Amino acid sequence: MRYGYWLPVFGGWLRNVDDERMEASWEYNSRLARRSEEIGYDLTLVAELNLNDIKGAEAPSLDAWSTAAALAAVTRKLELMVAVRPTFHQPALLAKQAANIDHIGGGGRLSLNVVSSWWADEAKKYGVHFEQHDDRYARTTEWLEIVERLWQQDHFSFSGKHYAVDDAIMQPKPMISRLCDAYVMHGDEPARVREKVNDMSERRDQLGLPPMKFGVAAYTIVRRTEEEARAELARITNVKQSAAGYENYQQWLAGTRLEQQVSLEDYSVSNRGLRSGLVGTPDQVAERIAEFEAAGVDLLLLQCSPQLEEMERFAETVIRPRAVANAA
Repeated sequence: MRYGYWLPVFGGWLRNVDDERMEASWEYNSRLARRSEEIGYDLTLVAELNLNDIKGAEAPSLDAWSTAAALAAVTRKLELMVAVRPTFHQPALLAKQAANIDHIGGGGRLSLNVVSSWWADEAKKYGVHFEQHDDRYARTTEWLEIVERLWQQDHFSFSGKHYAVDDAIMQPKPMISRLCDAYVMHGDEPARVREKVNDMSERRDQLGLPPMKFGVAAYTIVRRTEEEARAELARITNVKQSAAGYENYQQWLAGTRLEQQVSLEDYSVSNRGLRSGLVGTPDQVAERIAEFEAAGVDLLLLQCSPQLEEMERFAETVIRPRAVANAA
């Protein structure tokens, strides 16, 4: 299992807690990233939204791509998985930008988390045309082809419904040590994740494509006793409909297609992280991680609050003991 985490570019993950003691600032996020690679984390996911959907549109949020470039310069081995929404980025320009960040980090540490836009108000405020669900995915198909081919060849031309490039040249190319397709999922229980892994693996096999890697989002609460963990869970799921992020959450529901009914926990913590069930004692959380491994999961993308302190606790009580046990 690899361990990653969501970089807190929005100042936290909890819609019911105003101040999580991890401000949306370069100082905090750079300190967290540098510390994380010292204590055993492999990867950070840098989400991309121009407005803050968790703490409210008026709250600060960091730009994903300039933050990633800066992190590439101040970290040594941490993989930077940067979210990119094709609606907001011309593919050839993004391909150039990403290749440069890859070189800043020494090569091979940058990956793209390609996602669909969902927040219509954000697009309107930033002057970006907002398309319906199926149209956004059709755009993404063209976008990916342009980016991938520009990373591999020069004098490349393409003409589609959404994009056109003519005799494009991009140098320097990114230093790609391996090409790896991965599927990162919102939080869910291991049984449901196993179904998704099996379905996607079968689809890939039918197309003659190599196996994928699979990641799952998870909010973690690790405490000495189960009672202490449940008390923290109760604190963060105390819903405030007056919270600044409540209206944004309603817009997300309208702009996405959920597979299951939304719960209190889904609202309280972003990315459905509580569904993964990493709540309890160190032994209970370790058992749950083993279930995810058995389901075919390669990567856990963790959220916790406050991030720095809780990531330290998770590394000390879960990551290191599991590593020792696996090595024995």
